[in-house]
Amino acid sequence: MPAPTPPVALFIGGHDPSGGAGLVADIQTASQLGIHPVSLVTALTAQDTENVYEMRPVPPDFLETAFRRILADITPRSLKIGLIGSPALAQTLAQLLPGHPGLPVVFDPVLRATGGFEFAQTEWIDSIRRELLSHVTLITPNHAELALLAPDAATPREAARSLLDRGTQAVLVTGADHEPGSPEVSATLFTDSGPPRVWRDVRLPGSFHGTGCTLAAAITSFLARGFPLEPAIRAALHWTHETLLHAATLGRGRPVPFRISPFR
Repeated sequence: MPAPTPPVALFIGGHDPSGGAGLVADIQTASQLGIHPVSLVTALTAQDTENVYEMRPVPPDFLETAFRRILADITPRSLKIGLIGSPALAQTLAQLLPGHPGLPVVFDPVLRATGGFEFAQTEWIDSIRRELLSHVTLITPNHAELALLAPDAATPREAARSLLDRGTQAVLVTGADHEPGSPEVSATLFTDSGPPRVWRDVRLPGSFHGTGCTLAAAITSFLARGFPLEPAIRAALHWTHETLLHAATLGRGRPVPFRISPFR
């Protein structure tokens, strides 16, 4: 008797050679959560656990061909976008996503590395706001990324409102980079259907490389398993916290979430 076909999720993003973030983080997360990951590379990076030093995006026509080929063959239940790579790639994705209107799309806006490397300039961020957000189910910025996406907003609530007005269905603002002296971290979900929903957890000491990728990939994986949005977020926050409790120091930089459960 053949084995049942596992749920599939599509991950679109950059390659981090350290394995802390990017598509490696996505693939590890999905695999541990019972999802078969398929992936498309938007950019190659030269980086380690300390910083990013160079990025080379793929040609937009290559990404378009790869996207059309994989989706003509395999039907994912959810999709995650991470590092995009260039304004032209943002435009390409904005043209491709409307062809799959029932597919939940999670967007982790990778705009600036913690080490200081700038992934996205103003033109790129404008392209994301103008063309991509209307095709996104959930965007998961931290506070720094939220400020870049909504620079005129005075508060996180106003910033989230501006992204919702651009067409995204939900905004999850993660709080690990906010109020570093607080004993807690929070994640706040903004939608058009009621007041914000806040989850809180104990702040762990230090900082990590790949937390945002891990969380967004976990949400994408739970959506692929059929979870509604809020339960998917709740389960993903819990799972991500567990990976941080067992974070591994692999190099000179920050520890990375440890996503391989047999060794946890």
